[in-house]
This record gives sequence, C-alpha cells and structure tokens, in this order.
Amino acid sequence: MATVAELKAVLKDTLEKKGVLGHLKARIRAEVFSALDDDREPRPSLSHENLLINELIREYLEFNKYKYTASVLIADEHLRKEERKSTNIEELHVSQAVNR
Repeated sequence: MATVAELKAVLKDTLEKKGVLGHLKARIRAEVFSALDDDREPRPSLSHENLLINELIREYLEFNKYKYTASVLIADEHLRKEERKSTNIEELHVSQAVNR
C-alpha cells in the first residue's frame, strides 16, 4: 500500500505533466495580487500606445508558450478579450519577422 507521501508525489507529478499545476499557481498568484490591489484607487485609463504595448507583450508570452505568465498579465492588466483590439502590424511600425 502506498504512503501518503508517495500519493502526494504521484499527484504532483501528474498535475505538472498535464500543466494543471502551473496554471493553478499562476491563477493563485493573480488572485493574491488582485486581493492586495487597492480597489478604492481607480486605475488610470490606458492610452492607445500602452494598449498596443500590452498586447505585444501578451502575444510574445503566448507565442513562446508562457501561457501562465500571460494569464497573470491578462488578469493584472485587465486585458479581457472583449477589451482587446486586433493589432494592426502597420500601426506598430514594425516588420513582421516571424510567420505563425
């Protein structure tokens, strides 16, 4: 019969292999920072340029498979899908070096 420590180890390994553990850790971090955030002080509205910068950072994180880090950024920066605008590459004045 397996000990409690062995069962914990197997469960942890299984959750890590499925990517669930990393997702849970990122979600917990986002919730902790959200709870610590002072809601009484409103955030300044983001300029169009800052929205583009945030979108570039989010795309970089997702492109490089940093999906848990991206989920924290999205939660922290309030980059909800309905608020996102499609990024126009000409508007950024950069060349598209990598085709997806």
